[in-house]
Amino acid sequence: MGDGPRRLKEVLDRGEFAVTVEYNPPKGTNVSALLDNAKGLLGRVHAVNVTDNTAAVMRASSLSICRLLYEMGHDPVMQITCRDRNRLAIQSDLLGAHLLGIRNILCLTGDYPTVGDHKDAKPVYDLDSVQIMQLVQGMNNGRDLAGNKLDGATDFTIAAAVTPEADPMGPMLVKFETKVNAGAQFFQTQAIYHPDVFSTFMQRVRKLKVKVLAGILLLRSGKMAAFLNANIPGVSVPDAMIAELRSAGDKHALDVGVEIAVRTIKAVRPHCDGVHIMAIKAVDRLPEILTKAELS
Repeated sequence: MGDGPRRLKEVLDRGEFAVTVEYNPPKGTNVSALLDNAKGLLGRVHAVNVTDNTAAVMRASSLSICRLLYEMGHDPVMQITCRDRNRLAIQSDLLGAHLLGIRNILCLTGDYPTVGDHKDAKPVYDLDSVQIMQLVQGMNNGRDLAGNKLDGATDFTIAAAVTPEADPMGPMLVKFETKVNAGAQFFQTQAIYHPDVFSTFMQRVRKLKVKVLAGILLLRSGKMAAFLNANIPGVSVPDAMIAELRSAGDKHALDVGVEIAVRTIKAVRPHCDGVHIMAIKAVDRLPEILTKAELS
C-alpha cells in the first residue's frame, strides 16, 4: 500500500457511512496485542483513534501508535489534549504527526490530572480544545500560532468531541457551533444510550453541514454503567439497560453489552454519518460488533 491507507476524509466527503474504533496505547512498550487486534480490522473500519493519556493515566504516546497503525494500512486519528503540553509542544508534535503520515487530529481538553494515576502532575492547559482547532487551521494555512510562516504547511482534517445527551442541550449546542467555526470538520460524540435524544440533537445540528459520528461505548457490566452515570457528565445509561446487564450475571454481562451496542448502532444509523466504537478493555469483541451491526 505504497500510498498509505484510504483516508477517512474521502469516506466522509463521499457520504459513505464511516466506521471508526478506538484504542488506548499500552502502559508500557508491549504493543503486540493492540497490533494483532488492529490487523484483524484492516479493511473493516475507516479509521482508528488513539487516545492521549486518556483519564489522565500515563500511557505510550498517541503519536507512536498512530504511526504503527499507519504502517499497517490504517488511517489513524491522533487525539491531542491540552492538559500535558504547552503551545510549543503541541505545534511541534503536530508537525511531527504530519511528517509521519497522520492526517486526522481530534482536539480535546483532557481530564484533570487528579482523576488519573499521576495525581501530582502539573496540568498545563495553555490552550483549550477550540484554540487547538484554530491552531491546526492556522498550520494548515502555513502559519504557526505566533504568525510565523511554516516551511511546509500541514494538511490535517480537524475533529472535535461533543456530548449530545448533555442536559440542558442549549450550552452544548453553542459549543458545537463554536467548534465548527474553529475548523472542526467532523465530530465523534460521547457515548450515546438514548437514540431518541440523539436524533433530536442531530436535527438541531444538521444545518451546520459537518459530519457526526455517534459514539458507541461498549458496556461490560452493570457496575461499569453505574460508574458512567455517577462520574461522566452528559452520559446516562438507562435503568433498563443496567438491569439487563445485571440480570445477565458476571459471566454473560459483556455479551449483553455487545447486544446493546449493536442495537444502539442500528438505532442511530439513520440519523448520523457514522459510528465511533469504543470497546475499552474488550477490543477483542470489535469484529463481532462490526458483523452483528452489519457495518462490514
